[in-house]
Amino acid sequence: MGKIIAVANQKGGVGKTTTAINLAASLAALEYKTLLVDADPQANATSGLGFDPATITSSIYECMVEDVKAEDIVLQSPSIEFLDLIPSHIDLVGAEVEMINMPNREEKMREALSGLKQKYDYIIIDCSPSLGLITVNSLTAADSVVIPVQCEYFALEGLGKLLNTIKIIQSRLNTELAIEGILLTMYDVRLRLSNQVVEEVKTHFQQMVFDTIIPRNVKLSESPSFGIPALLHDAESKGALSYLNLAREIAEKNSVALAK
Repeated sequence: MGKIIAVANQKGGVGKTTTAINLAASLAALEYKTLLVDADPQANATSGLGFDPATITSSIYECMVEDVKAEDIVLQSPSIEFLDLIPSHIDLVGAEVEMINMPNREEKMREALSGLKQKYDYIIIDCSPSLGLITVNSLTAADSVVIPVQCEYFALEGLGKLLNTIKIIQSRLNTELAIEGILLTMYDVRLRLSNQVVEEVKTHFQQMVFDTIIPRNVKLSESPSFGIPALLHDAESKGALSYLNLAREIAEKNSVALAK
């Protein structure tokens, strides 16, 4: 049975999509059968894996609103074995309005992905940068959530709000939802501020913070424009190696949990 991990933070520019793409690619590189679900209307995870969102005819939107089977729209990564994608489309913007009067509207993604859990080791959901209905759907469908937090001045701003939303979902919609971990991103070793943020987050959240820290890295920034993860753009880059370490950390943590 696969594990569904949502990558969520309502703050934009924290490395959320970068994390979703590169974590999924790194898990696949470790030969875990991995599915990346693009649940962001901006469709950056879709283009980041080399697909043109403008040519996508069926996306996660159709699965949630029109009951299209998720299995039928899975795309295989052209460059990475073990990695598949359920794409997104700009239509997803309208899904929140269309779902307002649907029964069990918060459960639509869980229903869509239920048939795929048996087929994958990991399903990674790239959430939209808001706390709207699509993100609520993603968190309701997920077993756990990775929260990227950038090493900048306003790092903890908004984190409380997200943790509050997670608590509400845990109490009302998904009692099994756990926090996989808080991931520090965009770390610059030269900046005292970056080090202060790392200390502050670790002091506040202790065991919840991943050991792996993602550095600011040119190759991470460049790779989406080539439609490939950093691992294929430059496997030796600090960014690619950091996400590989994160994938190992998550895999190790989950194998220990399964063994208990």
